[in-house]
Amino acid sequence: MADARTEPTLNQATTETDARRRHDPAVRGFASDNYAGAHPEVLAALALANGGHQTAYGEDDYTAHLQDVVRGHFGPSAETFPVFNGTGSNVVALQAMVDRWGGVICAESAHINTDEGGAPERVGALKLLTVATPDGKLTPELVDRQAFGFDDEHRAMPQVVSITQSTEYGTLYTPGEIRALCAHAHERGMKVHLDGARIANAAAALGVPVREFTTDAGVDVVSFGGTKNGMVFGEAVVVLNPDAARAVKRLRKLSLQLASKMRFVSVQLEALLAGDLWLRSARHSNAMARRLADGVSAVDGVEIIYPVQANGVFARLPHDVAVRLQKQFRFYFWDEAASEVRWMCSFDTTEEDIDAFVGAITEEMAREA
Repeated sequence: MADARTEPTLNQATTETDARRRHDPAVRGFASDNYAGAHPEVLAALALANGGHQTAYGEDDYTAHLQDVVRGHFGPSAETFPVFNGTGSNVVALQAMVDRWGGVICAESAHINTDEGGAPERVGALKLLTVATPDGKLTPELVDRQAFGFDDEHRAMPQVVSITQSTEYGTLYTPGEIRALCAHAHERGMKVHLDGARIANAAAALGVPVREFTTDAGVDVVSFGGTKNGMVFGEAVVVLNPDAARAVKRLRKLSLQLASKMRFVSVQLEALLAGDLWLRSARHSNAMARRLADGVSAVDGVEIIYPVQANGVFARLPHDVAVRLQKQFRFYFWDEAASEVRWMCSFDTTEEDIDAFVGAITEEMAREA
């Protein structure tokens, strides 16, 4: 029997837990949906997968079941390769789609070009062929600005068109726009990759099955995002067209993206996709972005610069106001020279968070006036 004098009390245990916590869980910001914690249902799934032994490196029961779950969304030919993160997903996918002499056409603002530290080019050994876009979206006409020189040995051969859904500007491609892009690329012998770091937000906003703007539209390979939508870590390369990607399993290992305890990545993806958690969370973050946009639209001097179609709000406001606001709420400048900022909402953003932020913006703008 435990000695009552040494047995910890509930208050002592709570105090010790609080002492180990290094952050205030009540603090919210608008810098990134990566700042949010894990969804409780995802944490419950991780606990469910824990205990006992499961075969490593993807030969476990959870990864096997994930294949069927993903096929339910993308179609019977889809094959899923869980990875650690979004950059890894994009690098593995693009490597599998291009030759050593190949190039990838993408928007100049694409994450693979601006926010992955050169990984697609340095690790993936491919050339990015970028195109300036007004809203982050490629069109067949914009693709043609780089889709030339296929037989020119002095130029990287355009082999893949990579699009982002939703885009870095928070804008959305319609299923029809993606169908047109895929048909255009395929006619020219190129494949299509979709960076879906926020694919759930796109599906929620469009109100259509994810298959409608991926598999059925002609997309060949998808980088499926989960971390921004409530997972602790993990994304997936989803190959929709087996003829469009080679040696994904080997490239995943070569690119340091093969998890030994893969069940803990797979069970999180399953938690999102087996039911409607991925859409519930995305609908909520989208709705919070809409609430934020509506709130700041009534504030003189704040300008929304891109359509608010997913979970991001891009705005222009006086630089000094933005700097003062950053001391109260974390967010990033998108283009500091132009006083443009980005505000992101997450699955755990509340109406109270939005109202407090709008109130702070209103107050700071009044001070500026």
